[in-house]
Amino acid sequence: MRPARSARQGSVPASAHAPMALQLYHARVDQIRNLTHDVREIVLRLTDPAEIHFKAGQFVSFDVPHPTLNRPATRAYSIASPPVQKGRITLLLNLIPGGPGSTYLFGLQEGDATQFKGPAGSFYLKEDGQRDLLFVATGTGIAPFRSMLDHLLESGFSRSATLYWGLRSQKDLYYQKEFEALAAQHRNIRFITTLSRPEPGWTGTTGRVTTLVAERIASVANLSVYLCGNSGMIGEVSSLMTQKGLCPIRKEKWYDDAGGAAPD
Repeated sequence: MRPARSARQGSVPASAHAPMALQLYHARVDQIRNLTHDVREIVLRLTDPAEIHFKAGQFVSFDVPHPTLNRPATRAYSIASPPVQKGRITLLLNLIPGGPGSTYLFGLQEGDATQFKGPAGSFYLKEDGQRDLLFVATGTGIAPFRSMLDHLLESGFSRSATLYWGLRSQKDLYYQKEFEALAAQHRNIRFITTLSRPEPGWTGTTGRVTTLVAERIASVANLSVYLCGNSGMIGEVSSLMTQKGLCPIRKEKWYDDAGGAAPD
């Protein structure tokens, strides 16, 4: 997923354009999985240097060929794997026809060499005292939360954490069994996916993820909120939380590879 023009393929972080001196990493494509009709998971194994140290929620950037510019375009993608996996990283990619990032990364095959810069970004877990956590995602905005949840559980996290994920229909579902297993194994983890345009046969939660937040979150008195997805969701959920009271709200907006807002 690409952060708000912080760049993830099919989603991109807004913080990705801040000037910074970043480490260059060389890697090889270790594994590719097509998760849906337009979402791909790619695992990169580091070769030089052999390890990367990052905070859960940060992203890495690729300089990719651009069809009309005389210079490479930078596309950033949130790391979807936990920091403990220092020798490899997992990325989520959205297929955006004609997008520079999509064209390059979807063209990679297992065994291919590539390079990227990073890690970067300020969207990572903060010290929130004893506050419970609420994660809200749309689309591939799930990537940083996958990293964060894995990291929290590896660190012995004991407070409550809730993940709400908004997708369109059944054909867009992935990682469901993984997150359901986490929630089943850890009583302090809650996970709900809601579909805004479900096809017949769906028995789960329906409606926009914004509606789910409005209905399920009664108080923010002891809550810290993390939002990652399209700008519409970010704005609406931020407004909802503010109406309910004061709490930390941390955001990562995502955009498609062509420059428009990612769909909800």
